[in-house]
Amino acid sequence: MSSFRPQNNRAWLGVLPVVLIVAFSAVIPLMTVVNYSVQDILDFNTRFFVGLQWYEQTLNDPRFIEAFLRQVAFSLTILTIQIPLGIWVAKGIPQNSRMTPLILVVLAMPLLIPWNVVGTIWQIFARPDIGLLGVTINALGITYNYTSDPLHAWITLVMMDVWHWTSLVALLAFAGLTSIPQPFYQAAELDGANRWQMFRYVELPRLRGVLIIAVLLRLMDSFMIYTEPFVLTGGGPGNATTLLSQHLATMAVGQFDLGPAAAFSVIYFLFILLFCWLFYSSVVARNED
Repeated sequence: MSSFRPQNNRAWLGVLPVVLIVAFSAVIPLMTVVNYSVQDILDFNTRFFVGLQWYEQTLNDPRFIEAFLRQVAFSLTILTIQIPLGIWVAKGIPQNSRMTPLILVVLAMPLLIPWNVVGTIWQIFARPDIGLLGVTINALGITYNYTSDPLHAWITLVMMDVWHWTSLVALLAFAGLTSIPQPFYQAAELDGANRWQMFRYVELPRLRGVLIIAVLLRLMDSFMIYTEPFVLTGGGPGNATTLLSQHLATMAVGQFDLGPAAAFSVIYFLFILLFCWLFYSSVVARNED
């Protein structure tokens, strides 16, 4: 008797709406941008094919290179701070306490605040004349003014992002810590492991999965950040805090250079994919060794 069963492929119809939504919301806009990036658009009905001219112009533009270097420096800085800080905060949260749910809710509150509100909060908080942070720093005898000093603006931008997003890393790390079975800790204690050794050999290897997710999320978010620095500093003073997204917005909206802006967008998109792919591949290769 044959064991062959006819396949029923009607279940794929349930996936069709998702495919259509993704195509409409992601693929079609991306192809539109790619189409614009190889044309010189003068008005709605007048455009000329220019090939890779806008790509060459973007990659040779000193303003793009400066914005890209600032973006990389910003992303690496916040990752260097937020990942260790998030793990430290997560380790300080009690796992079996009545206060744990309240602590988690309070910890997640910065993540619920809209991005433009975050920028507004820090714009006021860091003002040297009326802001609590700015007035306190100046009262200590340290001259601080993020609106005129590029270094102060950069530090303020980093502090704002750390305040806003460290909670995400902490929550992910806490979820990873709570999933570690207690026998692992008991075995480490019997072997005489100290706190550092317990973290190094018991907790950190089992946090690797959630930390990869945390780094990838924060890396992508940091490359796409726009609203917070725009509200806080407007990219200034000068161009000290003008990141890639702000430079792109100025080109597309402020100058209405659709062709160069489209080429910039494609390069921007490819850079994010490249950085995430390199990081993920290196971590996976290290785990397999």
